[in-house]
This record gives sequence, C-alpha cells and structure tokens, in this order.
Amino acid sequence: MLTNLSIQNYALIDQLTIDFTEGLSIITGETGAGKSILLGALGLVLGNRADLSSLKEDDKKCVVEALFAVKNYQLQTFFEANDLDYEDKTIIRREILPSGKSRAFINDTPVNLSVLNLLKVKLMDIHSQHQTMELSDADFQFSVVDALAKNEKRIASYKRGVKKYNLLQRDLKKLLASQETANQQYEYNLHLFKELEETKLTVDEQELLEEKLDKLNNIEDIKLNLSEALQTVISEEVGAQSLLNSLENNLQKISSFSKEYEDLYKRASSIKIELDDIVSELEDANESVDFNPNELEQINDRLQLIYNLQKKHQVASVKELLSVYETLAEKVGQVENASEIIASKQKEIDDVAVKLDDVALMITKAREKAIPKLTKQLEFLLAELGMPNSRFSIEVIPTEKYLPNGKDDLNFLFSANKGGSFGELKKVASGGELSRIMLSVKKILSENKKLPTIIFDEIDTGVSGEVSNKIAKIMQEMSNYMQVITITHLPQIASKGAMHYKVYKGELKGVTTSNLKLLTEQERIVEIAEMLSGKDVSESALTHAKELLNI
Repeated sequence: MLTNLSIQNYALIDQLTIDFTEGLSIITGETGAGKSILLGALGLVLGNRADLSSLKEDDKKCVVEALFAVKNYQLQTFFEANDLDYEDKTIIRREILPSGKSRAFINDTPVNLSVLNLLKVKLMDIHSQHQTMELSDADFQFSVVDALAKNEKRIASYKRGVKKYNLLQRDLKKLLASQETANQQYEYNLHLFKELEETKLTVDEQELLEEKLDKLNNIEDIKLNLSEALQTVISEEVGAQSLLNSLENNLQKISSFSKEYEDLYKRASSIKIELDDIVSELEDANESVDFNPNELEQINDRLQLIYNLQKKHQVASVKELLSVYETLAEKVGQVENASEIIASKQKEIDDVAVKLDDVALMITKAREKAIPKLTKQLEFLLAELGMPNSRFSIEVIPTEKYLPNGKDDLNFLFSANKGGSFGELKKVASGGELSRIMLSVKKILSENKKLPTIIFDEIDTGVSGEVSNKIAKIMQEMSNYMQVITITHLPQIASKGAMHYKVYKGELKGVTTSNLKLLTEQERIVEIAEMLSGKDVSESALTHAKELLNI
C-alpha cells in the first residue's frame, strides 16, 4: 500500500508531503484544483514518460518520491530477478533534471523505466473512466474468471509446461531442418567418408613414408658410405677394430700395476664393446640396403594419395584428415540415425502434451464451475448499482491450441436491458455502465486475489442518489481487503472514507500552487456541506453532512 507521497517542483506543486493509510481514503476538491496533477505525479514516480513541462520552475529539478509497504505482496522474487535490494518499506524516487534528463531509483538503486513499469502493476492500479475498455480485453476477462476459479497454481504449472513444450518443438524443428540439409549432402558426404575409410590412415604414416622414400631415392650413396664405413672399421691392417684390439691388449698387460692403468684399460674395453656393436649394426644395415623399384612405386603412390586427399579437404596433415573423417562419420551417422533421434524427440513432445492437456482440462473445468458464481455476483452488484436488468453470458470454448493461459477461448457478452440481445461489452454498454461493471469486477477481484492499491478517478461520474450510496458501500467493502483511494465529487461517497484529503489552490509569492491536506473532523463537515450546497454553506447542509458522517 502507498504510505507516503512527496512531491517537489512538479506542475503547480511547489512542495508537498502527505501520508496515506490503509482502508478507504477520499480525495475531493474543486475542478481545476489539481487532482489530475496529483495523479500525474503518481504516474511519474511509477514510470510514466516525462518532459521539461513537468517542472514548476525550470531551473530546479523535480523530485517525486513514494513509500510503499510491500510486505504482503510477495515481491522478493521480483527484486532478486532485477538485482534490487528488497525492503518491506520500499522507496521509489523519480527525478527530472533541468536538462531534461530523467532518473529513477528503487531503494536507492538506479533502474530504467521498463523495470519501474513492471513493478507499477504490482503496486498500484490507477483507474479512470477511459480504462473501462480493459473490460473487453480477453486477458483481463480470463483474469477475472480465473480469480474465482482459483486457477493461479494450475495456470503457473500450465505455463511451465507450455514453455517446455515450445522449447521441445523448437528443438524438433531444428532437427528436421538439419536432417533436410544433411539429406541433401548425404550422398556426397558418404562418398568422402568411404574414401577416407578405405585409405585406413594412421597418424604418423606420412612422416614414415616420406623418410622411407628419402632412403630409397638415395640408395646408392647410402650403400657406398655404409661399405666404406664398414671397411674403415674392420680392415685387418688399419681397421679401427683391429687397432682397438691391440690397444686393449696393451693396456690389459699393465692394468694390474696401478689404478690409473686399470681405469684406462676399462675405458678402452668399453669403447671396444661399443665399436663391436656399431660394426654389427653396420653389417646388418649394409646387408639390408637393397633397391626395390616396386616398393618405391608403392610408397610414391601412397604418398600421392595422401597429398591428393589433403588438397581435396584443404588440410596439411594426416591428423587433420582423420579429424575430417570423424566429422564426416558424424554427419553420415546423423542422417542414418535421424529417424530414431526425431522419434525420440517427438515422444518427449507427446509426453509433455499429455500432461499439458490434463492441466488444461482442470483449468477449463474450474472456469466452467466458477462462471455461474461470477455471473450471479456481477448481476447482483449491478442491480445494486441501478442496473437491475443487466445480464451476462460467459462461455468457455475449448480449443486445440496451446494458448498462454490454457486451451480455451472466452465468450464474454453483456446485455443491459430486459429482453435485449447479448453483445460485446464495448459495443452494448455505455461509459457509465462500463464504470459500474468495472467497479463490480474490482469488488469481486478484491475478495478473491491480492490486488495492489487502487485509485478510482471519478469513476462515479454521472451517478447520484441511491446509486452513489451503493458505490460508496462497495468501495468500503473493497477497502477491507486492500487500500482504496477514490477521487470523487459525490458527498455520499466522500463521507464513507476513513481518511479525507482535499486538493486546493493557493498562492505562494504571487504564484498559483496546488496543495493537498488531510482534513480534520470539522474541516470535513464543511467540505462535505460545500459539496452538498456550494460555497454558501447552509445550516441544513451542515446538518446533512453530519448525518452522512454519522456525527
């Protein structure tokens, strides 16, 4: 509920601070006194667009601040989702600078207007005559029916299901599109896949083949150098092996004479062992070197195949070719297994649809059960408000579509006259009738769901007498469930408020200003008497005012 409103430098208001309470509060004042300015300031702090014309003095900033008690509104999730500090007493502030720049804050955290507008609908409903057209909006009509049907949890569950259903449908659409694309490329991809599969490539194959090719291309040099190297080592006269044998024998003969000679002998023996090993490998290498034209041709053919594949797939290594092979395998497999994947996804969708249909049916049945009760209450309230022949025809029409709030369309028709035909509200109801219908709807809603603060802006225009008393009674009953603020010209309604405020014009330093004040009991008597008889208040008007106030 709104507990305090502070306004600085806005329109005709220089500075104003006013407290509000729960229950029914009344705002009265002469035409042009500034009631619309007050509503404008409230709209501004709750996210309406603003411009420099809002500034009373264009060289000073305009500040509008509202304090709301939000403990019972379950808004913690909203505050968390928008990265705001939650407070049971939340302060919303709007500033318009002389430069034209606008700033908004929630609990001192800067916010943009989109966040402010989202919060507005949870805090306040400013209702005037032109807003009665909302009655013809299907979403609003559903909200009324669903409030009586206690469908809130069912619809929340249904919406979660619809979200999942739509995501699955999107996935299926992507799968089908992907399959169509894959099918178009399947034959070509299969050819490329089989071509690579048949080559049976290994990661290091190219390097080994290129090394082997290099050996075969230089076979004569290799053979010559191996032979000469072997001869250098094993020659009986001057071969390294023969000389090393002599060295070893000489050192062995003196090794026992000192540690120094023994170490030299061991080192010579070690070299001899290594040289003998080299000789053995040289002999093996020399014997294995053999030119084979067929092998050379095979290696050239294999390497050429690899080079051709690398060029074809625009890669530079066998490792990259193997990566291409894996990708092709996936694409080919996707087509070959697509029917199974699509069938699995379709089953998921069908399973969700079954559950959705069950919840939607529960929503439909609850609506059908609530409609007679809603119709009866509306017709009763409208009869009280001077429309005794009002009739409603509300019909739930099941559909096969998954709509945002269920699988129903709603036929919401009205007849104001006895024997008259039913039609759409906006076509068959007058402005005054729509105002009374909206008041009745809000009364019913206030008893069935938690509503924000509601401000009625002269919704009682065009009524008088007993009907005005009934309107006052309905507003009083609504105020048992929520904060109600009404701007009125009718003394019968003004007398029923727990608190009574008056908007009036004054003068400050030669400049006209608008002000708002909470009336005392005596001031209230005079205000209502003036509403009854005009500025020249008679004794009978004062007496009548006291009677209305039960004083």
